[in-house]
Amino acid sequence: MNKKRTATKAKGNSQTRKNKVYLTYSSGRYVFVAGAIFMIAVALIARLAFIQVIEPDYLTNEADKRSLRVTTSVAHRGNIEDRNGEELAISVPAFAIWVDPKEVKKHFAFTREEWEASAVVNPKTGIEKHTKKYFYESKKWPALASVLDINIDDLAKTIQKPKSRFAYLKRQVNDPVVQYIKQLKLKGISSQLESHRFYPTGEINANILGLTDLDSQGIEGIEKSYNAYLEGQAGAKKVRKDRLGNVIDNIEILKEKKLAGNLQLTIDQRIQAVAYSELKRSIKINNATSGSIVVIDINTGEIYAMANYPSFNPNDRDQYQAYKLRNRAITDTFEPGSTVKPLVVASALINKKTDVDEIVNTSPGWMNVGGRRVRDSHNYGKMSLAKILKKSSNVGVSKLALRLKPEQLQQTFADFGLGNDTGIGLIGESVGRLPFRHRWSDFELATMSFGYGITATTLQLAKAYAILGSGGVQYPLSIIKGTQQPGEQVIPSNIAREVVAMMEGVTEQGGTARKAKVEGYRIAGKTGTSRKAVAGGYGDDYVAVFAGLAPASRPRFAIAVMINEPQGDRYYAGDVAAPVFSAVMKSTLLLTHVLPDGGEQSYTYLEAK
Repeated sequence: MNKKRTATKAKGNSQTRKNKVYLTYSSGRYVFVAGAIFMIAVALIARLAFIQVIEPDYLTNEADKRSLRVTTSVAHRGNIEDRNGEELAISVPAFAIWVDPKEVKKHFAFTREEWEASAVVNPKTGIEKHTKKYFYESKKWPALASVLDINIDDLAKTIQKPKSRFAYLKRQVNDPVVQYIKQLKLKGISSQLESHRFYPTGEINANILGLTDLDSQGIEGIEKSYNAYLEGQAGAKKVRKDRLGNVIDNIEILKEKKLAGNLQLTIDQRIQAVAYSELKRSIKINNATSGSIVVIDINTGEIYAMANYPSFNPNDRDQYQAYKLRNRAITDTFEPGSTVKPLVVASALINKKTDVDEIVNTSPGWMNVGGRRVRDSHNYGKMSLAKILKKSSNVGVSKLALRLKPEQLQQTFADFGLGNDTGIGLIGESVGRLPFRHRWSDFELATMSFGYGITATTLQLAKAYAILGSGGVQYPLSIIKGTQQPGEQVIPSNIAREVVAMMEGVTEQGGTARKAKVEGYRIAGKTGTSRKAVAGGYGDDYVAVFAGLAPASRPRFAIAVMINEPQGDRYYAGDVAAPVFSAVMKSTLLLTHVLPDGGEQSYTYLEAK
């Protein structure tokens, strides 16, 4: 029974195997699949060949557009410092905030009409939504306008230029403002690093240093005169960045970075501060309109101070006014008045028209010259050359001038630097007026001898007195330390020393400038009070000038002070300009450790003779 079942089961399995269908190999399907794969491979290879061989630049350019960038390295403007290393002008990092209007347009509607046009209604809920935010309804934009101190409507006008890709919103902002703006996360608003010029001494040096514009280019003063040296050159290089903005490869240097140069001036900021303070004080006390003062090292031609008033704070651009910025010490000219009388005495001695012991009769205190009258304030009678300077006698100095030929006096004035460039190298310097003519009337020659008909700057006058103090040696003036040049002998040294000795009487009892005295030091100087020229003659306004040297026995510094249009009864130089000279000279001598004269007067004077 079991054998029968086993046989039946075996027979059934055999029948099943006979009825089972097996799939057979299909050559057509294989060819189709192989052909498809081959065609795809050919297409890929052809495309690859097309890209690599026939047109390889396309994708390269596309990749470069997305990854290549040009980065710049900011070259901060060089510093300016005084002779002792104190910083007068420095550059600090600042930022410019700018906007990409096209980028902003993608995220914000500028007008209500555009905002309403962006409305989309949900068909299921019927709720209206807007695809763009409305500019005036966002709280971030008013916050941006507030922190940048600009009007919200002005901000809207700036960014309502969707075709534009760049516009400045604010420049010269500090880092906290930038960080605040970043927190607002406004699309299209970016910042970039730039440089901000800062002047630690403010208005004290503004007229000398000048200032820069927003692009750190010098536009006035030393900043302009030495702009190429101070600005340096920003570097630029091509780099490849990843999608996160990280530099992954430095490709090429497009422009080498050139470091800016630093300038060291001959100015001593301690003396400059005193000079500015005293000048400002005198101008305010005497209700004058303006003034200037210059301090020169006689032995080198270095300028230790050059102050002007009015001035302004270059850190506050709202104070900017052209008339305040002018460096009056080199730009404003005036008739120097009696301050040229020592030069006339020197000319008469040089040309042997007098000698140091001559007595000149000035009685009766006036004289007719060419049908016009030259007068003194008093009848001084017979006067020595020293007394002519001490009393500032117009009659006495006119008599000396009339002995000279016009060209002789003109040449002496030119030798002292009048009518010539001082060599300081600053933009805007005036050379003044020293007329050269073939024919002069006696009256013109006489008035020129006491400072009328010629003009000079405060710097030129200080230089003339420095030549006297240096024993007749003219040094080209310098305001940049390390640029001093050798001097040139322009007048005999013995005559220069004799004239300096004569000028000492001006500050002594009976002189015109007792207020110019400095305790412990001997002062040689001269006052000058001249009327200001107007159309058709001279008006009622005055220029008060004092120029002098110290110590008189061995001169080290020359100072010239000019006060323009002092008001009231105190308009004479001895009352207005001389006190400024005294205060500034005292500080200068003490700060530079110049010893008092002691008892050297007779020795120096005899040695000079």
